[in-house]
Order: sequence, then structure tokens, then C-alpha cells
Amino acid sequence: MRSLKPAGNQVAQVLFKPTTFIHLNHIIKLLKVSADTNNLILAKILHSHLLVTNQTSTGSNINPLNSLIDIYVKSNQISVAQKLFDRMPERNLVSWCSLMAGYLQTGFSLQVLKLFKDMTLVDSLRPNEYIFAVVFSACSDSGKALEGRQCHSYVVKSGLVFHQYVKNALINMYSKFSDVKGAMRVFSLVPGYDVYSYNLVLNGLVQQGFLNEAIQVLERLMGESVEWDSVTYVTVFGLCACLKDIKLGLQVHCRILTSDVELDVFVNSAIINMYGKCGKVINARKTFDWLQVKNVVVWTGIMAAYFQNGCFEEALNLFSEMKIDDVSPNGFTFAVMLNSTAGLSALRHGNVLYGEIVKSGFKDHVIVGNALINMYAKCGDIEAASKVFLDMMYRDCITWNAMICGYSHHGLGKEAMALFHDLLAAGECPNYVTFVGVLSACSHLGLVKEGLYYLNQFMRQVGVEPGLEHYTCVVGLLSKAGLLDEAEKLLRSIPVKLDVIAWRTLLSACHVHRNYGFGRRIAEFVLEMDPNDVGTYTLLSNIYAKAKRWDGVVKIRKLMRERNIKKEPGVSWIEIRNVTHVFVSDDCQHPESTQIYEKVKELLARIKPLGYIPDVTAVLHDVEEEQKEDYLSYHSEKLAIAYGLMHAPLEAPIRVFKNLRMCEDCHSAAKLISKLTNSMIIVRDANRFHSFQNGCCSCADYW
Repeated sequence: MRSLKPAGNQVAQVLFKPTTFIHLNHIIKLLKVSADTNNLILAKILHSHLLVTNQTSTGSNINPLNSLIDIYVKSNQISVAQKLFDRMPERNLVSWCSLMAGYLQTGFSLQVLKLFKDMTLVDSLRPNEYIFAVVFSACSDSGKALEGRQCHSYVVKSGLVFHQYVKNALINMYSKFSDVKGAMRVFSLVPGYDVYSYNLVLNGLVQQGFLNEAIQVLERLMGESVEWDSVTYVTVFGLCACLKDIKLGLQVHCRILTSDVELDVFVNSAIINMYGKCGKVINARKTFDWLQVKNVVVWTGIMAAYFQNGCFEEALNLFSEMKIDDVSPNGFTFAVMLNSTAGLSALRHGNVLYGEIVKSGFKDHVIVGNALINMYAKCGDIEAASKVFLDMMYRDCITWNAMICGYSHHGLGKEAMALFHDLLAAGECPNYVTFVGVLSACSHLGLVKEGLYYLNQFMRQVGVEPGLEHYTCVVGLLSKAGLLDEAEKLLRSIPVKLDVIAWRTLLSACHVHRNYGFGRRIAEFVLEMDPNDVGTYTLLSNIYAKAKRWDGVVKIRKLMRERNIKKEPGVSWIEIRNVTHVFVSDDCQHPESTQIYEKVKELLARIKPLGYIPDVTAVLHDVEEEQKEDYLSYHSEKLAIAYGLMHAPLEAPIRVFKNLRMCEDCHSAAKLISKLTNSMIIVRDANRFHSFQNGCCSCADYW
């Protein structure tokens, strides 16, 4: 550009001499130089010369004016291009097409459609294939499906549909309308295929979830002599990721390594994503380590691969490495980091990330806000999650779902249902995930009638087909309410394939409601489905123990030993000053175990006058009553709560996380300890959060 400025000055000196007249052919050549070098100054000089020499007022000078319009729109001077266009004494298809393309590039799709109508009405011109390629793109960008289909009819009748770029624009339009059948119809019925056609169809099918159809198109592509480009590989790697088909992914990776396609940042990110989604994080890391240049997209891709495979700490460590590499994170990076933090329930780390997000200016990004809500909800700070939600400038369906599910997970059913009604009032359309949160909220509140209404009627009214998670929530709803027969009937009648979890939900309710005969029958049925399900063995053993059928307990434990099935030990953990402390029942491994045991003993002694009576029925061992009370005293969650009270800052909530369901005795004790110590105690067990304060729990003892 700088080298052209002196030349531009020389041209200006020549052009503005009163006696100078340059032939139009030379003007057109100079305009081409201006366009090729993106030299707007030279274009304006040439435009001025045409005005001075009065060469813009005759129809014969249409070509240089079209060239000027093209230069102005490419230089983002659309208003200047429009003024020039309006003053043209005569216009042809090139004039209209250039201006329409300019409006399309600057995002004014509706203006393109207005110009298209004016072209046929004002200048009575018949549109050609180039015009329609622009018009179809404008229809797809503006969501004008009716106009797009009308233009489709015209190009079919006129035969313009057989031009490859018209066909490709049509496929792109239908794909953006989520009309996969329309895109496939154009692709299949109109002859002529190039790599762009295949890319559009494959991308549309993958994005809309038509994976079997995408495989068929891929097989067709591989059977033809169409040369793949980088977009093809990115799309096919995306297909492999969605299918979790590592075999196909490896074949495609081998193919690109033997091709001439450049392994740019987009291709490498797609490869890393594919390996991550297929569970091959080591392959993803090898691809990442092989790269010489790594930008934020690649770094975010490898972090996401670790996160998707449950390697949360590794993902967070990579974030530190990225900063050492002097690469700045973007919104997607922060979203992955926040979700990794949520996976570890590391609230302190999440707060640090939040500070970085505010400093970096990503606080108002929707994807970051959604991840913040998820992180705070899963780390036990539902008030912070709610504050983020209320502060968000823009919300999408994921935002609403994250907050509704967050409330449900914390047992705040009323808040979840109120927010669901706000979602409907805001004109948002609930989806599959929304109703998981809503039905879970109904379960926490015991709203049997409402839950069945949402499942059987409302979901179908809004076009959401009930799935496994919804039926499992309703089984939990019925089971909690003691409607065990109705829950079993539902399980045996639903049209989706059930997993063990749904049946185990019913079995757990049998244990809670002490319907031991019913529970034994369900357990036997579940073990026929999955003879290795450790949860069912544990629940069945507990049922026998509650019924004082110690012979049954012995039988189950013997069966577990024979089948090499080991019960998962109960573990609780608490984070104090950035250090995580882990406890198991009767734990003596902690350096402060003596002091912790003394603290537990003190707390239990002090809450007995408040009404605490040890629930010895929760002890599933055939021992004396005194020994049963000792077993109860040092459950892992009691040890973690005691340690939190010993070391957490004053007035700070005690946040404990447990891998199994909290027992009834620990639940009663935690309520009274919260009253005794005037503390908020938050316990997340395998099912939900319990928030204890002033002797009450957020679950209202309905859990």
C-alpha cells in the first residue's frame, strides 16, 4: 500500500490537468489495479477524474462505474457505492449484483432482497445465476424461507439451478433453515457435484444430528474422484467425533497425512476434538505436542479433550502452561476451565477464574456466563449462581437450563418452577434438558400430578420427546411419594430402553420406605439385567439388614466376593484454604484425626439436649446397640463437618462433598449442628445438595 501512494500522487497530477483526457480502457485497467491492491485512494482519484471529465453521465461508461461500485463495497464504503449506483444513468446486471453482494457482505441481507425486487420492477432485468447465488445467501442469512423457496421455483423453471454455484447456494440456504430434506433433495436431484457441495451437505447433516445420512454422503464422496479440501476434513473429523468412531477417525487422520492438504489450526483443532470425543486423550495430546505453533483455539481444544474425559486437573494445569506460553484465553477457554473447576467442585479456584474473566473483559459473554452458573451451582454456591444469572445481559436456552437444573440439584424446587414459568413468559422454548430440571424439581416438591402432566402432555405440546432421563425423574417422583406400584408400572410400560439407574431409583425408594419384600423382588430383577451392578448388591444387602435378615446380608456379601464385586467406600471431602481434605468412615489417617474425633464427640454430646437421637437402624451390622452408636458417630461426612468447623474462617459456609447418599443419622445430626454452631453447612451427596441452617434443611426432610 505504501509503495502505491507515490504512484497515486503521480496519477493524480496527470488526471487533474485540464487538458488531460484518459481513454476509458486505461481507466478500467487502473481501476483493476486499484481493486487488486485494495487502493481506495487511487479509486477515488479515478472517480474524481470521471466526474471532472463528465464521463459518468452517459450509459456507455457503465463498466468503469461498475468497477467503482465493486471497489467501494470491498472497501466497506457501502453508502458511497449506493450513491454512485443511484446516480448511474443506466445499470446492468453487474451493477445490481455488485451492490447486492456489498450489502450481503456487510450483513444487510434484507436490503439485498429489496434490491432484488427493485431490479425486476425498476430496470425490468431478468436475474442471472450470479444474482440468485447472492439472493439465496441473503435468504439464508435473514431467515426468509418463503422467499427462498419462491426463488428456488424460479431457478428450477429457468434452468439456472444447474449452475454449480446456484446449486451450492441452495444447499447452503436449506441447511441454514435446518431443512435437511430440502438440502438433500437439491444435492441428489440436481446433477453436478464439487467439494463445496459435499462440504455443505455434510456440515448440515452433522450439525442437525443426521449422522447416518452423513455417513451415506461420506461413502458417496469417497467413491467419487472429488478432491478433499481442509473444510472437508474438518467436517468429517466432526462427524467422527459425534459418532465417537475412533476407527473411522484414525482412517481419516491417515488420509490427511498422505494428502497435500495443509494441517492448519482448524484442521488440527478438529483432530484434537475428534480424539477427545472418542476418549483417546493421549492421541489428542500427541497431536497437540507435535504442533510447532499453538494458538488459543488449539490450546482450548486440548483442554476440552481433557475435560471431556474427566481429567479436570490436567485441563487446569494446561491453562497455566498456556499463560506461560503467552497465549491469551478467550471466552471458550474460560468456559472449559470453569466446567473443569465444577468437575472438581473447587470453588476457590472458580472464584480466582471469575476474577480473571472480569479483568479480561469476557464477563458478558453468554458462554462464559453459562459456565459460571454451572460452576457455582455444582460447587454448592447457588446464591452466586443466581447472581450471575440475574446480572447477565443476554441469555440463551442453556442459561435458563443451567439455572433451573442448578436450583433442582440444590433441592430448591419452588425456585426452579418459578424460573421455568419466567422462561415461558420470556418466550423461550423449553427443550430436552429444561424438562429434566423441571421434573427433578417436581420430584423434590412431591408434585406428582404436575410431574405427570409435564411428562404426558406439556412436553409433547412443545415438541419434546420424553427420554430416559425424564422417565427416571418421574420414577423418582413416584417412588419418593411412596407410589411404588405406579413407579414399577411406569418402568415396565415406557417406550425407551431403560438402564439400571432407573430401576435402582425404585429400589432405593423401597429401602427408604421400608418395603423390603417389594425391594427384594425389584433387586432380583435388576441383577438379572446387570449381574455386576454394585449399587444393587449394596441396596439389597441394606434391605436385608434393615429387616434384620442377617442370613440375607451374609448371602449377598458372599455372592459379591465370588463375583469379585467390591462396594464403593463412602468418601467425604472438604476444601480448606486451597487444600482438599478427604475422609472415610472411622478414618484415622488424617494428621489431626485425634482432634477431629474429639470435635465430633463434643458436637454429638452438645446436640443430644437439642433432640438428637442416634438412628441405630442405619447401622447395617449385627452388633450390640452401643457399638452401633459408635459406628454412626464417625461417618465420613461427620468427620468432614467437624474439620470444617475447626478450620474454616468464621461465618464461612462449610461445604462438604460426598460420593454416596447421605445417611439419615448424619442428616439429622447436620441439622442440629448447624443450629448449635450458627453455621451454614452445605453437603452434596450422590443425588443432591442439602443446605443446613438454623436446624433445618433445604430438602424439608423430603428426600
